Parts: sequence; C-alpha cells; structure tokens
Amino acid sequence: MNKYYFLFFAFSVCFSGINAQIYFQDTSSTIGLNFSTGSTYLGNGVSFCDADNDGWDDLTFATGAGLPVLFLKNVNGTFVNQPFNFTDPLYQTKQVNWVDYDNDGDKDMFVTSNTNRNILYNNDGSFNFQDVTASAGLPMTNLKSYGASWGDYNNDGFLDVFICNRDENFIEPNYLFKNNGDGTFTDVSAVAEIHNTSKLSFCAAFFDFNNDGWQDIYVSNDKPNNLNVLYKNKGDGTFSDVSQSSGTDIGIDAMTVTIDDFNSDGYLDIYVTNGPAGNVFLKNNGNETFTDIAASSGTKFNSLGWGAVFLDAENDTDLDLYVSGSLNGSIPSLLSAAFYKNQGNGTFVIPNNAGFANDNRESYSNAIGDFNNDGFLEIVVNNSNNQNSSFWHNQTVSNNKWLKVKLNGINSNKDGVGSVIEIAINGAKQYRYTLCGEGYLSQNSSTEVFGLGNNTQVDYVKVKWLSGIEDIIYNVNSNQLIEITEGNHPLSLSSNQQDLFEYYPNPVKNKLNFKSSEPITKITIFTILGHYLKTINLSDAANSIDLSDFTKGLYLIKVETQSQVKNLKIIKE
Repeated sequence: MNKYYFLFFAFSVCFSGINAQIYFQDTSSTIGLNFSTGSTYLGNGVSFCDADNDGWDDLTFATGAGLPVLFLKNVNGTFVNQPFNFTDPLYQTKQVNWVDYDNDGDKDMFVTSNTNRNILYNNDGSFNFQDVTASAGLPMTNLKSYGASWGDYNNDGFLDVFICNRDENFIEPNYLFKNNGDGTFTDVSAVAEIHNTSKLSFCAAFFDFNNDGWQDIYVSNDKPNNLNVLYKNKGDGTFSDVSQSSGTDIGIDAMTVTIDDFNSDGYLDIYVTNGPAGNVFLKNNGNETFTDIAASSGTKFNSLGWGAVFLDAENDTDLDLYVSGSLNGSIPSLLSAAFYKNQGNGTFVIPNNAGFANDNRESYSNAIGDFNNDGFLEIVVNNSNNQNSSFWHNQTVSNNKWLKVKLNGINSNKDGVGSVIEIAINGAKQYRYTLCGEGYLSQNSSTEVFGLGNNTQVDYVKVKWLSGIEDIIYNVNSNQLIEITEGNHPLSLSSNQQDLFEYYPNPVKNKLNFKSSEPITKITIFTILGHYLKTINLSDAANSIDLSDFTKGLYLIKVETQSQVKNLKIIKE
C-alpha cells in the first residue's frame, strides 16, 4: 500500500475573478491550418489531443473522400503536417479518436467511416502504426459509423468502445465492444442490453450521470421519431434504458452529445444541438432526472447546430459554451455559430466584442485544446464545403490564473478516462470529467484546464478514478500543469493514522484483509448509494471479511475500531 501523503502548508486565497476582455481571432492561416478537409455530407470530425505525448496538443482531422486523415504535429505552437507511416485508404472518414486501448503508454488511433470500415491503428511507441482491426476482433465491414466514444463500462481498467451508426437503411444498430485486455474486443451489445434497432445515431458519450462510480452512455439520434437514449449502467455488465424516467428521451434532430458540469454542482449536464426549433440543454437535477433549461439559460441557438463545447474562455471560474452551425449567417435570425458567455447565474449571453469575426462557414465538428500552453483554451473547427478549417486563437486579455491537470492511470485506464477531477478554493468547487470521444465527432484535449479567477492557489485537487481510488493534493499553486498518477497521493485521515490501518486488495475478489493496531469491532457494508447491506461483528483475532458472495460493483465499507471510524470505498470483482 502506498503510504505517501502529499501535503503543503496552506495560505489564504480569495475566490473572485478579474474582469477580462474575451477575444478570439481566427489565426488558421498563420499557424499552419491553411487547408480544407473536403466536402462531406454532414461534415468530418476533429481531435485536439496530444497524440505523441510530448506535452503539446496536436490536431487530427477526419477528411472527405480522396484525402488522407490529416495529422498536424504541434511544434512549440505551430502546426506541421506530418504524414503517417501507413498507406491511407483515402476513403471518407468521420471521427478520429486517440486512445490508449492497450494501456502501454502511447496513444493508438481509431478512425470511423460511414462509407467503409472503421480502422484501429496500433501505435508501436515510436509513432509507427499498424492496422490491427481484424486481429482485434472489430468488424471489417461498413457499419456506416459516425461517432465513437471510449469508456470503461465494467471498471476493469481497459477502455471499451461504443460505436454509433447512422444507417439510413435502418439495418446497422449501435454496438458496444468490450475490451478484453489482451488487445482484442468482444461485441457485448446484446449481453449488455443495448438496443438492437437502428436509430440514425450520430454520437454518444460515456459519463456517470448519477455519480455511482459506473459509466453510463447517452446517445444522440437524428430525426424526431428516433428518441435519444440514456443507458444506465447497472454495475453488473448490463444497462437499463432510463431515457423516459430521466427526461432525456428528447425527439429532435439531435447531433452533438456535449457533457460538462456547467453550474459546478457535482452533477454532469448534457447539451444537445438541433435544427431551428432550438437546442436542448439538459440540466442534471441530481436525482436521476434532467430538466431542459435551453430557453431559460439563453442557449437555444435556433439555427442548424452541430458541434458544441464547454470551456472557461477567460478563466473566470465558470464554463462558457461555443456552438458551431452549418448555415452561413446570411439570415439574421439563423446563427452561423455562437459563443455564449456564462453569467454565473444560470444564464448565458452572446457578447458583442468577443471576436469570432467571419465565423460564418459551414461548420460541423469543433474541439478545444491549449496549443501554446498559456493556460487559455483555443477552439478548432472542421468546416465543410471545401472551406478552410477555423482556428480560434484565444487572445483574451486577462490576469486570471489557471491550473492544468493531466492524469496517469495505474489501476484505471492509462489516460484516466472517466475520472472526476475536483478543485476547491475557499469552499467553492469546480469539476471536470475526462472523456474520450465526445461532442459531434470530436475529441478534446486530454489535459483538463481550470480557470481560477485571481486566485494564486487552490485548496486541493482531488481525483476520483474509476478504480475507486481517490487522490488528493493540497495547496496547489496556480499557472502550472500538474500530472497526477493514480495512487500516489491517497486520500486518508492523516499520515500517522494511515500507518495504523491498511486494507487490501482493492479491487477484491474474495477476502478483504485488514491490518490495524487497534482491534476492529464492527464492519458495516453499504451500496455505493449508501443503502445498508450487512453488519459484521469481528472477533479480536479476525483480520479479513469474505466478499465472495457479493455481486461485482462498488461498495462503501465503514470500519469501526475502539477509537476511530474509517469509511472505505472498495471494488468487488
């Protein structure tokens, strides 16, 4: 058991933001993005992810027929076209995911297509790639795929993939492929109770909507008669459709699935784009239901919306929203795109002086990253109709501080996908949730950025990993990147108390063992939601409990000694 406990002495901070002038300018022609990705029906995707793990967010574009997937390596803030070592099949592609599916420390690449088969490329560690689709057990036929999202639905430490298929012949449904941990995948759609009917699905996202430690799945479906679907993870390898009971079964021309906690209440919200009838903003009520607040928040858009992304543009501690659209803005009532500034009171407004000049191209996918590592996020947009891509350089004038967090999983998946990062300043909290494949055919940077206002220090940074492990670092200075490795900063009572008490293994299959300098008098077991299950009274000589009869999942265990009470979170395998 790692007993390292990371602690700094605190000094006071003030939680308030400095007024900043938000300003974005398209600098695509000056930083290496003076190109088009073709003309593709309903657009192509874009990734703003550090693909080669050198600390700089790169750009990767899905493209139209006849063009290769474009990788632009970020070289100190300038993008350089770097061809891959493989022969690109040059067919139309929809989305590119950089994902470490085999947990070997380098990012592999998954490319979807709606005109040909999807391809999984394995990275050998030197940025050389091999097509391993067939040997990995993934389909070699055209599924008519659009979006792919990666998550760990069974908490085994390996990323699984949910593939959305928009088949106008209504033959191909969506698929969930389980990562077997040996480089292969198994179609578990039927076993997991994923619907086997085709729904014209665009995109999906893995996220934990009820904070029970298990990743759920939300799917956006095109056309009003194909209702969106929320799959609740039951923790036993299966899902239940809770769309109707949760209020997420919206029937619209749904495009994006954009996930974030816009109001910092600890529950993840959903933004879904639509046609002129207006977008839908599903606020998470914290009780497994959602409420559409698009109208009251001022974010309906009322045009032909596609990609959307949350970001703290001026680092003032709240999340703003950017929406891409496919209309050119020639009709004043139909927006081509919109930047919505968060007012901090549940409403958003489109500022008049935020830049975004000539943001009137036929736009679909967008993504965020920090291309120059200055702590302020940029937005890249993949435009269609042979129009050049847009690169909205964040040139906001502000003294606001920031903090960047990068995760390194050990028991969990390598990139910490599915983790909750929480920070606090004088009791005010912010949250980020790590995803891989989100929005409309997009992938954001895997490094999370927090805006801190004028605060120079954060009280703590806490990470809740999918493994159940929690790490915490206290009194973290602003304007820096910190990398948190799973288990290196364990959440505990104190370093002395930690020496007196240990429990292992976690995850556990059968016996959970304890070491304590004081006799353990009683152990109480609860579900992850706090429902009572069982009480065990231990004799002085007992040092373990048998959990072999418990189903797989997360449990809370209260351990009582003569002078202390300890609350544990364990994973039953």
